Amino acid sequence: MDLKDTTSEGSLQPSSIQIFANTSTLHGIRHIFVYGPLTIRRVLWAVAFMGSLGLLLVESSERISFYFSYQHVTKVDEVVAHSLVFPAVTVCNLNGFRFSRLTTNDLYHAGELLALLDVNLDIPNPHLADPTVLEALREKANFKHYKPKVFSMREFLERVGHDLKDMMLYCKFKGQECGHQDFTTVSNLVFSSFGAFAFPVMKGAWGARVTWF
Repeated sequence: MDLKDTTSEGSLQPSSIQIFANTSTLHGIRHIFVYGPLTIRRVLWAVAFMGSLGLLLVESSERISFYFSYQHVTKVDEVVAHSLVFPAVTVCNLNGFRFSRLTTNDLYHAGELLALLDVNLDIPNPHLADPTVLEALREKANFKHYKPKVFSMREFLERVGHDLKDMMLYCKFKGQECGHQDFTTVSNLVFSSFGAFAFPVMKGAWGARVTWF
């Protein structure tokens, strides 16, 4: 009698999945795993739950696939201009100064700024320099018995900077040929934490502008 009662009480104890379903906040799962026999209500809840879960997985996988395809939309508005203003041209030289124009006085005052000399006015890493350039640099950087002269950064930039005449190979605008003579240099110095930079603006017959830095 005791053995039969023990077996009956053990069969009435809920399983782990039933305990989880009844304590979970996941909607619908508690109606599927309930105490008692299988009913139509439990079957309908199971079908609805699995259908919702399947739809969630399908939509999620589609959205994830769409995200990793990195699709984008580019919108371009085309505006037709009947007349064009001569464009502003910015020239960024890899080397903003001509080594051939440098003088001993230039190196004395701006050698460190140009990264040609160190703070002690010595040539840094001479073994890495081109032999021809190194020889010319040593000759110009010979400060023995040298008396420095007055140095003007504006004059230095205008003298050592690149010349448009040497750089402009061909220019044509609105069917008319143009050249370096159509431009006038207006120099402006800009000082920053990276040193002194020149932003000359060239103005020409058509309002042409060329910025150098």
